[in-house]
Amino acid sequence: MDLDARACYRAICTRDSRFDGRLFVGVRTTGIYCRPICPARTPRREHVTFFATAAAAQEAGYRPCLRCRPETAPDFAAWRGTSSTVSRALTLIELGSLDDGDVEALATRLGLGGRQLRRLFRQHLGASPVAVAQTRRVLLAKQLIHETALPMSEVALAAGFGSIRRFNETFQRLFHRPPGALRRKGGSAVSAAGAVTVQLRYRAPYDWPAMLAFLQARAIQGVEVISGDSYARTIDLGGEHGVVIVRPGSGHALKVTVRIAALALLPAIIARVRRVFDLAADPQTIGAHLSEDPRLAPLVAARPGLRVPGAWDGFELAVRAVLGQQITVKAAVGLAGRLVADYGTPLQLAGPPVAGLTRVFPAADRLAQVAPERLPLPKARATALVSLARTVAADPQLFRVGRSLDEVVAQLRTLQGIGEWTAHYIAMRELREPDAFPPGDIGLLRALTGPDGRRPTPAELLMHAERWRPWRAYAAQHLWRVDAPVVRRGTTRRRVGR
Repeated sequence: MDLDARACYRAICTRDSRFDGRLFVGVRTTGIYCRPICPARTPRREHVTFFATAAAAQEAGYRPCLRCRPETAPDFAAWRGTSSTVSRALTLIELGSLDDGDVEALATRLGLGGRQLRRLFRQHLGASPVAVAQTRRVLLAKQLIHETALPMSEVALAAGFGSIRRFNETFQRLFHRPPGALRRKGGSAVSAAGAVTVQLRYRAPYDWPAMLAFLQARAIQGVEVISGDSYARTIDLGGEHGVVIVRPGSGHALKVTVRIAALALLPAIIARVRRVFDLAADPQTIGAHLSEDPRLAPLVAARPGLRVPGAWDGFELAVRAVLGQQITVKAAVGLAGRLVADYGTPLQLAGPPVAGLTRVFPAADRLAQVAPERLPLPKARATALVSLARTVAADPQLFRVGRSLDEVVAQLRTLQGIGEWTAHYIAMRELREPDAFPPGDIGLLRALTGPDGRRPTPAELLMHAERWRPWRAYAAQHLWRVDAPVVRRGTTRRRVGR
């Protein structure tokens, strides 16, 4: 990626926070790379090199600064908009694709060759896929060293290092000291229940009330709890149960507490939290683009930090979507609660229980064994739900990232009970496709009703939405806020759940 050296140097001279996460500066005289907001004395222009990503700086031989801590910078790599293939590859890397596989396998999942994938990474990120994966691992370990009191052996495990020896060698090579020497006093202690707390940064603004309201309206009893300004839910990864609690943190960050016995799952959990709460989004870039449309400009101005809520699990989201067809959000949540009560597994959690969290969402192989007539649903919808469960049980990677939006929607629509709206909804929330957009949605059509009372047709909406690419999912969020339920004369006007 080309970087304007003059603009970059001005950014670090003024410590402009708008560039935090967008660039990193390598100082040749010290061998260190920093964020543009680093409090250290500004180096001379002839001594610095600029990089688009931390991985590029690290691959060039620079080590992370101990003062500005590059691992705490907002993550923009997946939202640069330069390559959808690179964005999907980054998502797969964050979810651990290179922990057990190689670049060739990753490229195959994306439908291209390894050489082409490496070229795209060099072009857009300035680093190889392997370097990106290694940098993420190192920076997560460094964050855990600074922010927790985990023993070094558990830090290595939680960050995804294959062995303590490799962990120690990596830090000795990068920092010329053992990892324990980087720990400062004041790291948060690990509770007896095994809870680990980290701060996940984002680019401001962030409309946390809107995100919390969205999740609260869809919270399933026993699985999710919203209390005050925090969100908590049960999780099940490969049979390992746990709990995740998310609340606003200090500065532009969310404070995430994870309770799970298998610390090796921590990178995958953090990756999912980032996706659910859309922490990689760049609201300024997205907002500026959408504001070019006069119909959207006032909506973006009213909610400048509105995000697209993600999903914890693709199967869970698909079940929610099927349950919610043609009924209200409240009714769909009630049905989901009954499903969890009847078929969900009791939460197995070490340490004290968390109020309100008692079960994990039913697994696909569990629901695949249920006779449709036993479900409290209309026959066609019950049959569709069981068919979906059997399909996912047979192909656990059904909701995998790696394909184009059109390919995803086409495949999902082959499933019984999954139409275009549901397919785009799954692509939007689970597969994190920023351009997913269901043009036939009644809420979107109603929100764009003209002064004369005429609604656009789905074809007209789709044509109008071309100007919103590649951020149509964000445009949909703003329009859905317009069509939110309102109370009039003691009654509530409801809409179909999303």
